[in-house]
Amino acid sequence: MNFFRGVMGGQAAGPQPSGAETIQKLCDRVASSTLLEDRRDAVRALKSLSKKYRMEVGTQAMDHLINILQTDRSDSEILGYALDTLYNIICNDEEEEQDESEDAVTPLPASGKQKNVSMPDEAAQKQADDLGAQFTDQFIQDPEHVTLLLTLLEEFDFHVRWPGVKLLTALLKNQGPQVQGVILVSPMGVSRLMDLLADSREVIRNDGLLLLQQLTKSNAAIQKIVAFENAFERLLDIITEEGSSDGGIVVEDCLLLLLNLLKNNSSNQNFFKEGSYIQRMKPWFEVGDDNSGWSAQKVTNLHLMLQLVRVMVSPVNSPGATASCQKSMYQCGLLQQLCTILMATGVPADILTETINTVSEVIRGSQVNQDYFASVNAPSNPPRPAIVVLLMSMVNERQPFVLRCAVLYCFQCFLYKNQKGQGEIVATLLPSTIDANSISAGQLLCGGLFSADSLSNWCAAVALAHALQDNLTQKEQLLRVQLATSLGKPPVSLLQQCTNILSQGDKIVRRGSKVQTRVGLLMLLCTWISNCPIAVTHFLHNQENVPFLTAQISENLGEDERLVQGLCALLLGICIYYNDNSLENYTKEKLKQLIEKRIGKENFVEKLGFITKHELYSRAAQKPQPVFPSPEQMLFDHEFTKLVKELEGVITKAVHKSSEEEKKEEEVKKTLEQHDNIVTQYKELIREQDAQIQELKEQVASMTTQNEQMQNTVTQQLSQIQQHKDQYNILKLKLGKDNQSQSNSQGESSQVNGLQTEELTQLREEVEELRKQHSLLQTQLSDKDALINTLQSEKAEGSAAGSDNTELLKELEALRSQVQSQSAEITQMKTERQELLRRAEAGSSDAVSSSDGSSDAAKITEVESRLAAQTTETEKLKEEAKSLSQSRAELEQQLASANSTVAILQTEKTKLQTEVQESKKEQDDLLMLLADQDQKIHSLKQRLKDLGETVDDEDDLDARDQTDDDYEEDEDED
Repeated sequence: MNFFRGVMGGQAAGPQPSGAETIQKLCDRVASSTLLEDRRDAVRALKSLSKKYRMEVGTQAMDHLINILQTDRSDSEILGYALDTLYNIICNDEEEEQDESEDAVTPLPASGKQKNVSMPDEAAQKQADDLGAQFTDQFIQDPEHVTLLLTLLEEFDFHVRWPGVKLLTALLKNQGPQVQGVILVSPMGVSRLMDLLADSREVIRNDGLLLLQQLTKSNAAIQKIVAFENAFERLLDIITEEGSSDGGIVVEDCLLLLLNLLKNNSSNQNFFKEGSYIQRMKPWFEVGDDNSGWSAQKVTNLHLMLQLVRVMVSPVNSPGATASCQKSMYQCGLLQQLCTILMATGVPADILTETINTVSEVIRGSQVNQDYFASVNAPSNPPRPAIVVLLMSMVNERQPFVLRCAVLYCFQCFLYKNQKGQGEIVATLLPSTIDANSISAGQLLCGGLFSADSLSNWCAAVALAHALQDNLTQKEQLLRVQLATSLGKPPVSLLQQCTNILSQGDKIVRRGSKVQTRVGLLMLLCTWISNCPIAVTHFLHNQENVPFLTAQISENLGEDERLVQGLCALLLGICIYYNDNSLENYTKEKLKQLIEKRIGKENFVEKLGFITKHELYSRAAQKPQPVFPSPEQMLFDHEFTKLVKELEGVITKAVHKSSEEEKKEEEVKKTLEQHDNIVTQYKELIREQDAQIQELKEQVASMTTQNEQMQNTVTQQLSQIQQHKDQYNILKLKLGKDNQSQSNSQGESSQVNGLQTEELTQLREEVEELRKQHSLLQTQLSDKDALINTLQSEKAEGSAAGSDNTELLKELEALRSQVQSQSAEITQMKTERQELLRRAEAGSSDAVSSSDGSSDAAKITEVESRLAAQTTETEKLKEEAKSLSQSRAELEQQLASANSTVAILQTEKTKLQTEVQESKKEQDDLLMLLADQDQKIHSLKQRLKDLGETVDDEDDLDARDQTDDDYEEDEDED
C-alpha cells in the first residue's frame, strides 16, 4: 500500500520513479493482482495519471483497462474508473480534461454541453487530435469492444452509465463512420442508446442527446432507426418541458438532433408529417408584444426552430412532399404565426431575416399559401401589404445586405409558379391602375431599377424579371408601361428606358459603368423578350439597340466586362431566335449577316460562352436562394441560369444556320404539323370508334341480361304450371271421392242446392270464356306458324344469310313448342274440369230427387257436411281458374315476344330478298359474260377451221365422252 500512497501523492524516501515506470508498475499490478481492491486502486491511480501522461497510459494500459471492463463487471466503482481513464486518453476536448475528484458523486450541471476550445498552439492541438484518433482506432479495432461498451450502458449505476456515454461520444467524434457501422450491426444497439433519453438524471439524458447527435450524423440508416424508436415524440416532449424557445441549451441540443434526423431524409420527413408533429411546432413561434431583450440562447433556439421548418419545405425535397408539408403548415396555422413574427416589432435582425427565408419556402409554389401571403397587411396606419413593406426594405440601401437578399428571395418565392401574383405586380405598373396616393410594388421596383444604388438596381431588375418568368401575357402587358423622365418631355416606355440606360453614353458613365447594374438590366431584358416575338419587335424598333449590342460584343474589353459582353451576345441571339421577321431591316437573315460582318460567328459564340464560364454562374445555379458573401458577388439569379442553359445551344445553332437550312427546317416543321394533324384526326376517329364499340358492348350486355331474365321467367312459368297440374290432380281425386259419397246420401237442403247451382253456372261461364280465349290464341298461333313457315322457305332460298337466322328460328320453334304444350295442357285441364262439373251436376240432381224420401236428421246433417266440403272444393276450383287466367296472360306476353321476333325476321327477310336480288343480278352478269365468251370461242374455232386446223367441237367431245361411258358400262355388265 505504500506504493499506492506514493503514487497518489504521499511522500516516500529515495529517488522518485519516472511517470512511465510508475505506469508500467500500475499496469503490472492491474494484470497480476488477485484482490479486487488492489486492482481498483491501481486503476484509480491510472485515471489520475491519464491526463498528464496521456500517451504512456494509452499505450501501456488500454488493453488492461479493456480487460477490466470484461472481467470485473460486478464492481461498478472499478468500471467507472476504467471508463473515465479510457475517456481521458481518447477525448480531445480541452474543457473535459479537468481534474475531477476521485470520490465525486455529484453530477455535473444539467446542460452537459461540451464545447471545443481551441488551444493557442495549433500544432499541439493537432497532435492531440491525432493522438485521440490513434487511440480510437486501437479501441475499435475489435468491434466487440464497442459492443461491450453498449452492454455497459444498460447498467443503471451513475458511475458506469455516465462515463460510458461520454466515452462512446468521444469515439463517435474521432471515428464516426466506423463506430456507426459497429453500432448499426449490433443487436438492439440503437435502442439501448435511445433509452438514455428516458433517464431521470438530467446529466445522462443531456449527454445522451450529444451522443445521439454524433451517432446520427450523415447516416440515413441510423437516422431512420432512431426516428422509428419514437425519437420525435420524446424530443418534442423534452423541448416542451424545457420551455420551448425560452428554454436553455438542452432545447438547442434537441433541435440539433431533430435537424440531423430530418435533413435530406425523405423517409423521416414523411414520418414527421404523418405523425402530426408539424402541428406541435406552432406554439414555438408565439411571440408577445414586447420583443425587446431577447437572450442569446432564445435567439439560437428560435433560429434552429426556423431551420427545422425550412428543412420540411426545402426546394431540394421532392415536390409532392414539399407541397404536402406546405398544406399542413397552412392548415395548422403555422404560416400565420410566422407572418405574425414577420410583421412584429422588436424582433432581432437575424431572426427576422431567417423568418423571411422560412416564409419564402413555405409559400414557394403553393397557390393557397401565396394567396394568403398576398392578403397579409403590416400593422401600420394606413395598413400596407406585407409585400410592399418588404420591397421597401429591399430597395433601401441602409438595410443589412442579408436582409435585402432575404426579401428578394421572398418576392421570388411569392411569384414562383404564381401567374395570378405576377399579374397583380405588373398591374401596379399599368397606367389604368396607378394610385398616386399610395405606394405600390410596381413603383418601388421602378424606383429601385433606376436609383443610384447598384445593388438596388440589380435586386429590382431580378424581381421584375421574376414577375415575367414563363408568362407571355405579362411580358406583353409590361410593354404598355410608360415612364415620365422629365418635365416637358413625352413619356417613354419601360423597355426603351432600360435600353437607353445601356446604350446612351452619358447614362453609361453615370449609372451603367457598374457591372452589377448593367448585368441586372441585361438579365431583365433577356427574360423579357425571350419567347415573346412582340417584345423582340419592340426592342428592335429602337434603331440604337442593335448597333450598341454589336459594338459591345466586338470590343476587346477587360476581364470584368467579359460578362457584360456575354449577356449582350445572349440578348442579340434572343433577337435572332425569336424574331418573326416583321421588321424588314432586322430580319433573322440580316441580323446573322450583321454578326458575320461586324463580329464573326466564332467570336460571337466565344463571347456567348463567357456567361457559363463565370465562377459565380455555377454558384447561383446550385439553389434558388440568393446567398452571396458580399454585395459585389451578387451577379447571377438562379432562374436566369436556367434560361441561359436553355438558350445557349439553340442560339449557337441559329447563328450558324444558313437561310436554306432554315427554309428546310420550316418545311420540316410544316410537314410535322401536317402529320400531327393527321395523327390527331386518326386519334379522334379511334376515340369515336372506341365509344361506339363501348356502346355496342353495353347493348350486348343489356340484351344478354334480358335474355337471361326471359329464360328465368320461362323456367318459373314451367314450374308454376307443373305445380298447378299437381294441385289439379289432387283436387280431381278429392272431387271424385266426394261425388261417390254424395251419390249415397239421402237428402240435402234446398237452399244449399240453390247456392251450389249458382256457383256451377258461374264456373260454366268462366270455362266458356276460357274456351273462347283458347280458340283465339290457337288462331293467332296458327297465323304465326304460317308466317314462320313462309320465312323458313324464304330462308332456304337465301342461303347466304342462313347461318345468321338459324339461331333465331330455333328460338322461335322452341317458343312455339312451349306455347303449344301449354295450350294443350290448358285444353286438357278444361276438359277435365267440364267432366268434374258434369259429375257435380249429376250428384246435385240425385241429391234433389232423394230429398223427398229423407226423414232421418242424422243423414241430412251428414249430407250438409258433405255439401260444405263440396263448396270448399268449388272455391279451390275458382282459385285454380284464376291461376289459369294468369297463365293465359303470361302466354299472351310470350305471344307478344313472338310477334317482336317475327318482326325481326321480317326485317331479315327483306335483307335476304335484297341479297337474293343482288345475287340474281350478279348471275345475269355472269351469264352475259359467258355468252360473250362462247361467241368469242366459236369465232376463234371458225377462224381455225378456215385456216385448215382441226378443231374438236364441244358436241363431238360430248359424244366421245358418252361413248366411253357406254363402253365402260358394257364391260361392267360382262
